[in-house]
Amino acid sequence: MRNRQSVYAPSRREFVVPLGGVVVAWALSARAQQRLTPLVGCLYAGSESDAAFIDGFRQGLSETGYVEGRNVEIESHFAQNEIRLLPQLIDDLVRRQVAVIVTPGSLSASLAAKARTRTIPIVFGIGGDPVARGLVASLGRPGGNLTGITYLNVDLVPKRFQLLYELVPQAKRFAVLVNPNNPAADLMLGDLKTVVSSSDRQIEVVYAATAGEIDSAFESFEAKRVEALLVNPDILFAANNVKVVALAARYRIPTIYGSRSFTDVGGLMSYGDKRAESFRVMGKYTGRILAGEQPANMPVVQPARFEFIINLRTANSLGLRVSRTLSTFADELIESEAPRP
Repeated sequence: MRNRQSVYAPSRREFVVPLGGVVVAWALSARAQQRLTPLVGCLYAGSESDAAFIDGFRQGLSETGYVEGRNVEIESHFAQNEIRLLPQLIDDLVRRQVAVIVTPGSLSASLAAKARTRTIPIVFGIGGDPVARGLVASLGRPGGNLTGITYLNVDLVPKRFQLLYELVPQAKRFAVLVNPNNPAADLMLGDLKTVVSSSDRQIEVVYAATAGEIDSAFESFEAKRVEALLVNPDILFAANNVKVVALAARYRIPTIYGSRSFTDVGGLMSYGDKRAESFRVMGKYTGRILAGEQPANMPVVQPARFEFIINLRTANSLGLRVSRTLSTFADELIESEAPRP
């Protein structure tokens, strides 16, 4: 399988090597071997689908004067949701003398990268607080070899619950789907339970650590008579977004997600950062580091704007009426075909 996210110079040989269930794709060329241009290593804890916004990353790089295939190279590693293999992949990037390591969308990958190198600059993209998780000393002055962007996924949990409650005000039994391997899950659950406890609603926490367990989770929702669902942002669920959306349709559960990758394939609602813009910021930060800036002095970026998307066809298929308030607040109303149960 070819890593289509990577573009390299002419006169090259390209290899795809299985590494303990992990897909590592790279190209070997005379220019790459001599390292005449800087090499950026992108480490994804999930699969190739996690690199959907790589064009935004390239745009950010180009804004600082770096163009892939001309004066910078990008190599992507995918752990295929096997978190235990992240150190192995990072060691490979270190051996390949990358100039910057980028860890978009994964706290696990960011923590693993920090644990393996204190000298190579790391640009992260995570959903929680990087200070609380020990990635940086402070948001304003990170102080080490890491900087990046926080998507604020944990902080957005109360808003997602509010939006879901606005759509289905009659619902009393809510559930949240969580990957227990997500390091930020505990913080998210704490915030959610605080919000729910102030209402007369009940919240059921259901865990899924594998694709198979996602099926089991939805089966349990029926027995628990769950009336509405929040899917916690996680690489496992993002990699299985089509499955998750199809299951929500099959069991007719109104569901809100953390990114538009779900609503684009028929999910009911999503509220989160503009991921393409977040990747652009990571690309721009990477370019600035390549130009000589130090991560220690580059403040962690927090998104100023978020996007709320409603799939009207899915709402209609569930018999839900979208209020004028929700329609007005939404950044986009999708009228594409609803997912089949």
